[in-house]
Amino acid sequence: MYSLSDFDFNLPQERIAQFPLPDRSASRLLHLDGEQIIDRRFADIVGLLQPGDLLVMNDTRVLKARFFGVKESGGKIEALVERVLDNRTVLAQVRASKSPGPGVKIRLADAFDVTVGERAGEFYTLHFDADVFDLIEAHGRLPLPPYIEHDADSFDETRYQTVFNKVPGAVAAPTAGLHFDEKLLAELKAKGVNFAYVTLHVGAGTFQPVRAEVLAEHKMHTEWYTMPQETVDAVRATRAAGRDVLAVGTTSLRALESASQGGQLEAGSADTALFITPGYQFKTVTRLITNFHLPKSTLLMLVSAFAGFEEIRKAYAHAIANEYRFFSYGDAMLLTTQARAK
Repeated sequence: MYSLSDFDFNLPQERIAQFPLPDRSASRLLHLDGEQIIDRRFADIVGLLQPGDLLVMNDTRVLKARFFGVKESGGKIEALVERVLDNRTVLAQVRASKSPGPGVKIRLADAFDVTVGERAGEFYTLHFDADVFDLIEAHGRLPLPPYIEHDADSFDETRYQTVFNKVPGAVAAPTAGLHFDEKLLAELKAKGVNFAYVTLHVGAGTFQPVRAEVLAEHKMHTEWYTMPQETVDAVRATRAAGRDVLAVGTTSLRALESASQGGQLEAGSADTALFITPGYQFKTVTRLITNFHLPKSTLLMLVSAFAGFEEIRKAYAHAIANEYRFFSYGDAMLLTTQARAK
């Protein structure tokens, strides 16, 4: 039985990528094939997939979800939109010296007012007086991860979005998808690799470390996903043909596995709080493209469940020793599920 301390590791600060590479597909790729570790370039992915394989990608778009503002009293606040509930209402994290109560008005970005509604756990309900998406896009700031030490600029606004983003709603990028550019996607398509899409709006909880030493005591953050019927059909056809279903990122994997909890993949939309730890039996995904994850994070536990605890531990040690770049703007891994690797 694994505990939280099993998923800790020492990462030198200089291994945390602070900026993206100019060329998306120029990042490195650590290919973990069973117990074999192979150093590659991300563009090598074309040669590692076969005609008929299916890449499932998360088409969420990152919102400009961070705001600075002031309360009616003059007190300063910082707000991070966590989820859009409808076109006039959001859930948000609000930092202030004194918590704002229901009915309090907050001026955001010195541009528009919102009204505080009821609390929803750790979040505040904020009511907008015009379309949420329009105001966020016009006045918000891109919320880079907490370990990136610079404010987002115009380059980040392009590079912290995938080239296949479509549905606005995330506050963090599905970072494995950042390695794909149009040229690489065209090469994969020409080879006969198929594409399908899910939408999972990544929340800020993705950066939160697990604090309970007993993993079963951890309360998993929830995220909203949509599984289209055409993606279900593509997955079923791929599996029937004996080809691989590759999740591009842990967000795509969580959506696919969450929609498979009834035994087979089903279309629909729902919240997921699926917490994948070693011992989990994967139902749909056979290979995974992913970045490197934070110590003590649920995502490190997920990839350990997928490719093997010892295998991931050794791969991470190799990546650190060989100066791979870590986290959102870092390098990638290609993993195979333990059942498929045997």
